[in-house]
Amino acid sequence: MSALTAATVSRERIEGHLKALEGVRHPVTAPAALQRACCYVEDTLRGLGYAVDLHPFEDGGSEYHNVVATRLGTRLPDKRVLVIAHYDTVSVSPGADDNASGVALMLELATICREWRPELTLHFIGVNLEENSEEGVRGTGLRGSRALARFAVQQGWDIEAVLVLESVAYAGASLRQSVPAGLPFQVPQTGDFLAVIGNEHSRGVVGRFVLVVQDFGIALPVVPLVVPGNGEAVPDTRRSDHAPFWDAGYPAIMLTDTTNFRNPHYHEPSDTLETLNLAFAARVCHATAAFLLGLACGEGPVPS
Repeated sequence: MSALTAATVSRERIEGHLKALEGVRHPVTAPAALQRACCYVEDTLRGLGYAVDLHPFEDGGSEYHNVVATRLGTRLPDKRVLVIAHYDTVSVSPGADDNASGVALMLELATICREWRPELTLHFIGVNLEENSEEGVRGTGLRGSRALARFAVQQGWDIEAVLVLESVAYAGASLRQSVPAGLPFQVPQTGDFLAVIGNEHSRGVVGRFVLVVQDFGIALPVVPLVVPGNGEAVPDTRRSDHAPFWDAGYPAIMLTDTTNFRNPHYHEPSDTLETLNLAFAARVCHATAAFLLGLACGEGPVPS
């Protein structure tokens, strides 16, 4: 297998995915754009040579789909690693950071990994309806990932790790960082880092991700946060597609720029490509690819 370096990640491909996805993608205010995003994810993954399935689920009397791409493991095909990003938006935002950035990185990771022969099965998944159907009503979101986690339980999936890419391109040395109420950790005041959030069951996955960043020498500030239980005491740590997997007993982490705790464009019409830090996004992609290389392919860090 060829060495994995920072040059393996293409900022140009990431930017191309962002341009293709940017725009309101919502089941009520922009259903056609939401369906186009679903097709874009599906077509891109099929074009990369993956086996792709549409995982259907119902919501409000309509059918929606998660897009699930699969590369079977060569040695331990029953053990799975999932890389997930949601492709929908709230009703008023073009969603460049939230979450075209996560989808763009998921698709870039699928591009990087397509030539690998993983020992474990890799899934690259675009999930739908992460955002709230009733905006401002807590707990009505995550419908696609809840359906996917239920399916995983029903099928008896043996999941080694779930990685959720949730808004991963807004960062900079001049940004002020805030924190959720009740967070029992010290967090830097500058918004230039990637937060790696896990629950107690996912502590080992969090630690492994941080070690990979160090071992590969990736210039990416990383702040690990392991919350008690399933994050019930700090509800803001449950606000993405990792939470249903926590609740189902699977190890899962969220990789995030912390969204509204640093990004003033969060869920606003101003969440556009021009506001993003693509160099930061590329480093997040490099770190995640390195993590996948070690976890799914059984390889240690490769000097860059």
